[in-house]
Formats: sequence, structure tokens, C-alpha cells
Amino acid sequence: MSEDLQQYANMPLKQLPNRVWRTYEGGALIDKWKKDSPQVDGTMPEEWIMSTITARGKNRPEEEGLSIISTPSGNKTLKELVDSNIKLFLGEKHAAKYGSTGVLIKMLDSLDRLTIQVHPDKAYARTMLNSEFGKTESWYVLDNREINGEKSAVYLGFKEGVTKQKWTEYFESQNTAAMLNCLHKIEVKPGDAFMIYGGVPHAIGSGCFLMEVQEPTDYTMRVEKTTPKGLTIGDELIHQGVGIENMLNCFHYDTYSIDQALSNWKIIPELLDSSNEYVLKTIFNEKHTDCFGLNELELKGTYQLTNNGGFFVAVIYSGDGHIICNDKEYSYSQGDEIFFSAAIDAITFQSKSESKILLCYPPK
Repeated sequence: MSEDLQQYANMPLKQLPNRVWRTYEGGALIDKWKKDSPQVDGTMPEEWIMSTITARGKNRPEEEGLSIISTPSGNKTLKELVDSNIKLFLGEKHAAKYGSTGVLIKMLDSLDRLTIQVHPDKAYARTMLNSEFGKTESWYVLDNREINGEKSAVYLGFKEGVTKQKWTEYFESQNTAAMLNCLHKIEVKPGDAFMIYGGVPHAIGSGCFLMEVQEPTDYTMRVEKTTPKGLTIGDELIHQGVGIENMLNCFHYDTYSIDQALSNWKIIPELLDSSNEYVLKTIFNEKHTDCFGLNELELKGTYQLTNNGGFFVAVIYSGDGHIICNDKEYSYSQGDEIFFSAAIDAITFQSKSESKILLCYPPK
């Protein structure tokens, strides 16, 4: 069977829809992007892309979050394909270093503000969660909307004057307004990009549609026991099994002015290459993190991409066209999520209509 699966390393692999339950509501802008109807908000506000991990949630389906690929021999999880020959699909160096894809990609659309939270850095993850991966993540804002007159915003980093003692007091009294006031509130628009390192407190506000590229875990420590919509959050989702004291130790209690916060975490995209047929920008790269990378290709013609012995994922944000791969032609269109294995040396994108393609890369 594994030999049968290895043939799929030589072709682009499109993912089936992969919506995931969360404690907040949203998702209408994912429907819009996918050109689905009706476009509705609900409890499945995230699309997980090329995922080989499962989502954490009480009483949820056991394999929720795993990406499914449609192949000529039937539907297979991406994990099945990768496990059939990890060196072939992911590349020898990457497979030897990480033993997995090492990255998780999401599309996230928030009708509600997400709960105030933090993710572990690598040191905390190793010590407390027995995981080689923390959950450093990034946000690339693709669209936004006002919800009940509230402009879309994110909350990021402790303001000056916040202490662990104050934070603990606000948590124990469940003073949500005070906890929010401890964080910098930053209005966002399409094109804004942020790095959220492990240990940095944050919350995504309502009305944000963004791509999140992150380390491949679902560890989230929360300090709100009730969501903004009134859903009670169980202890396991508050502290991930490590206990309240250790949950509070996951936060880094460094404080920043707003200028320092923006300098540390707001990223300005940089031009990599351009012609009359394409513009290639880098959003997140080794200057910001060694955990993942993200480039954006604006295409109105032809662009050839060399793989250099690694895998990557192309997310078609808009447009349609063709992909030339190993002398065969495949179509792409808005909403497609496409995995290219390390076995593929070169890919040519040819647009029929002007396209925006998000190119997601694993850790170095």
C-alpha cells in the first residue's frame, strides 16, 4: 500500500474542505473565499490546511483537524501519505530534523473576539507538555469586517506597568475588562502582518479574516473562563492539563510601549522579485522566525518556482489558472489548498485571471 501512495508525491495534492470547531463563532468570510453558499457564521470558524495533527476539544471527533486528500485510489489523510515515505514527501533533511511537516496553516474568520490567550514557547512545551514544538504563530490579515459597529482589531502584548501579580489577580476575579486593558489594542486592515511568539499574550478581535501559519500544535492557554458569547470553557481548555499555576507561568511578563510592540511584532512585507507578469513578496521569513515562512505571489502571467528539495503549500486566495508539474497540467482556482512534495523539482504557475497565491513553507 505504501508504494501505491508514494506515486502521489509527484503531483500537486488538493485538500478537501477541513473546517474545525472552536470556542468562538465565525467562518462566513471563509465561505465567501471558498465561493460557498450560504455564507454563514457558526462554530466551525477555521479551515485547517495540510494538517497532520488533530484539534484539541472535548467530545470532538477523534480525527478532527487532519487534512484529507482526494486521490485516484480514494480519500487519504495527508498524514497517511507522508507516513508512507516521509523522506520522499518532506525531503531527507527536513524528515531527519523534524520527523513531521513541522508546520500548521489555518484560515481563521472571527465573528467574535477570541478569548485572551497565550501559547507555549519551545522550552515550556518541552518541559510542561512533552512536545518538541511550541506554538509560535503569525497572522496575515486578508480581509476584515465591522461587527456591531466595532472595527476589526487584535490585542497583543502587555502594556507597561502590568505585573504577574496584577495579571493573576485579574484572572482569579475574572475581570475581563481589566485583562483586555492590559494588552495593546491594534486596529487592523488587509495586508497587515504580525508575529506572535510563544509566551506573548494576545487575542484576535471580531471581524478578522486572516491566514495563520504556526508551529504544528494546538496548545492554547486561556484566561477567560467564559467566552465573549457566554460559552463556559472547561478547565482542560483553560490550562491544557498543566494546572492553573503552570498556565500562568506560560506567559512572558515583559512589558512594552505601543511603539515597542509594533516594532517587535508588526511585520512589513518585502519585495523579493517582480516582472510585468508577477510580484513576489516575502511576509514571514528567517528574519522573524525559524519556525515557518510565508510568501505572496501576485500573478498575471507565468511564474516558475524551484522547489530546492523541500515541500511547500500553495493557498489560492484569488484567481484561477494552471499548474505545470512534471510535464502535466493541473488547474487551480480560488479556494484551492495545494500540497507540493519535496519530490517535485519545479512548478510553473500560469494565471488565466489575475491571481493571489500564498506560498507557505516549513521550518528551516
